[in-house]
Amino acid sequence: MKTKLRVLISETFDPWFNIATEDWIFRDMLADDELENTKILYLWRNDNTVVIGRFQNPWTECNTEKMDADGIKLARRQSGGGAVFHDLGNTNFTFLSGKASFDKSVNNKIITNAVNSFGLNAFASGRNDLLVETADGEKKFSGSAFKETKDRSFHHGTLLLNADMSKLSQYLNPNKKKLESKGITSVRARVTNLNELNPGITHELICQRIIQEFFNHYQSECEIELLDHNYLLSLPRLNQHFQKMSDWGWRFGEAPKFNHTMTERFTWGTMEVYLDVHHAIVEKAQIFSDSLHPEMIEHLMASLQNIPYTKEAFQNAITGVGHDLPMIQDYLAEFESWIVKEIS
Repeated sequence: MKTKLRVLISETFDPWFNIATEDWIFRDMLADDELENTKILYLWRNDNTVVIGRFQNPWTECNTEKMDADGIKLARRQSGGGAVFHDLGNTNFTFLSGKASFDKSVNNKIITNAVNSFGLNAFASGRNDLLVETADGEKKFSGSAFKETKDRSFHHGTLLLNADMSKLSQYLNPNKKKLESKGITSVRARVTNLNELNPGITHELICQRIIQEFFNHYQSECEIELLDHNYLLSLPRLNQHFQKMSDWGWRFGEAPKFNHTMTERFTWGTMEVYLDVHHAIVEKAQIFSDSLHPEMIEHLMASLQNIPYTKEAFQNAITGVGHDLPMIQDYLAEFESWIVKEIS
């Protein structure tokens, strides 16, 4: 039976839409009886986004304070792996198929053939990476991740074409905090942009080559499907995936358990704060202090428990303590200013 192909290209740079579309493709696009006879290729780009893996902690992987100040979005994907920065210098690919016929080596070959058509020497390395020969040795230009269920699998990755490498260090290096996470930590590698090796490589051209290699391998062709936000609005299930991907509870609230330890010396005493955080909720708050106001410490410990790990929640909790203890409003204002910066 001839393999049926589908090629989808996103025309939006919204990461939540693009990752939601990927999840919709994976879970809902194909009926069970279509899986083993259909291969899907999805190409997309995100603008100014940090994408973290399914089991990563944004506060230990990213500089969330700078991201917020610079308008950088955070997205959490369904698959594992590490944190990456996406701008329009990245081209992202996704392959979907039935589990029985899934073969990542075929997908890797489609990508490397497309890259090598520009006169480069690219190849798969290890489980997840694609490398390219450079004058300075082998360098990574693509990382991949995988997800599967009992009957279907997808393989996705990013291609560095002309990404702003300076932003990798700006947003993927968290502030130095005493954070101990139970989640997956990213591993940095030597990377390169393909455009540095061949300036003629563009997003449009690499997509054309990938699509052609996809057609060549399966000896079939299909019409290209262009996706935008109107497409999102027309499909209730896709819209549901979008609502989930864009929700704070998914992006931050799915963070694995971690501990945050903070210490600061004020004129009125030292504050040692220990927070146990799970799914972005402060499950336990302990404060040790030599302050002459033990009632302040008791109120703060009670108020900071069972609240979201956000500056707004901390501000509201400390404001509530101030209403109960108006005589030390100035102490609480100093404490609030400090701790909000620590958790941002």
